[in-house]
Amino acid sequence: MCNMKNRLLNKINNRQIVVGVVGLGYVGLPLAVEKAKAGFKTIGFDVQSAKVDMVNAGHNYIGDVVDSDLKQLVDDGMLSATTDFCFVKDVDFIAICVPTPLDAHQQPDISYVKSSTEAISQYLTRETMVVLESTTYPGTTVELVKPILEQGSGLKCGEDFYLGFSPERVDPGNLIYKTKNTPKVVGACGEDAAEVISTMYRVVLDGDVFTVSSPTVAEMDKILENTYRNINIGLINEIGRLCDEMGISVWEVIEAAKTKPFGFQAFYPGPGLGGHCIPLDPYYLTWKAREYGFHTTLIESSMVINDGQPEYCVDRAARLLNQHKKAVNGAKVLILGVAYKQDIDDYRESPALRVIEILQQRGAQVEFYDPWVSEYRYKGGSYTGITEINPEIVASYDLVMITCAHTNVDYEMVCSSAKAVFDTKNVTKNVKARQNLEIL
Repeated sequence: MCNMKNRLLNKINNRQIVVGVVGLGYVGLPLAVEKAKAGFKTIGFDVQSAKVDMVNAGHNYIGDVVDSDLKQLVDDGMLSATTDFCFVKDVDFIAICVPTPLDAHQQPDISYVKSSTEAISQYLTRETMVVLESTTYPGTTVELVKPILEQGSGLKCGEDFYLGFSPERVDPGNLIYKTKNTPKVVGACGEDAAEVISTMYRVVLDGDVFTVSSPTVAEMDKILENTYRNINIGLINEIGRLCDEMGISVWEVIEAAKTKPFGFQAFYPGPGLGGHCIPLDPYYLTWKAREYGFHTTLIESSMVINDGQPEYCVDRAARLLNQHKKAVNGAKVLILGVAYKQDIDDYRESPALRVIEILQQRGAQVEFYDPWVSEYRYKGGSYTGITEINPEIVASYDLVMITCAHTNVDYEMVCSSAKAVFDTKNVTKNVKARQNLEIL
């Protein structure tokens, strides 16, 4: 084992490692680009031929990747992509970055991890590092990935190959922290594996690499990070509902609380949770906890609050319409923003989609405008937004509902032109036209 460790460390230092990244989405493509930029020849694997073709043509489709970086790496032969997993035999380091959604019963769907691992196992060679980066329940790496790799390859973990888990920490649209400078956590099967895999990340990324004792600890770390946010957002959403009953502004309350230099971190209410991690990760944890007969009461309570926030916002919108002598049934409603966060084109798990669905179920005629998202798919359907907004267009709706705080929208125009505006993101806090405006 020591000889394998030393050989891999030497190959890392000499940039002789060939990297494979399985899954070329929001996590995988930025990681592949950073590995290639660090001097490691990198092969991206994806089952979607459209993504593979775009990468090989040097065409970027991820906001956190610089277009020119991708094209230059492809032109220089440092980065390529394929749908053929037989090329796994040519790599020394494999990062698995595939989706881990919830199924129809709100239970972990690890089918992408399982199928990717099975494909890798057929071509896995000795002295290869395999790292799972997909967010999942604690125990996945050891209980699922390890047996599949060993059985499919005939190799033994720790003796013939190294296995670990390093949670992705991608925050789409973050202007400060990208893949390159975000600290990494690594947990692996054995001390040698942890040392080698951590070294591989250190020579590529600028952020610190923190090593923990096992993959399961690293998996739990990622779940904790996002469950922490889920619980605190649930708290502030509940406080927001109470503040509305009391006739005070939760936003003003938060601003006051922020003046305390210790013991308080600001979280903000909204129409619900979006993105791939925060709305989903607590479900992974509560599902796994049931295996031990443990009930995650606090976590589940926050999930109930956050999951109910879209319907609460629709109820508030209905109240506002009622004040203007208009029923929800038959009302024309314009949704501003279907992305799950500001200034990105990612609408995964966006609460705005649920808001639209509830409004339509109650009989409203709903359209949307999003300068970042022109169309979206939801529950098997495809929906296209309007292409522009102006005073005349805005005035034609009974209600404008702001569900994403994009910065490239003229909110002064919206508020001065609309019959009524319900702002769930407090993005209109500084606009002058506030007569027909209500803020969550």
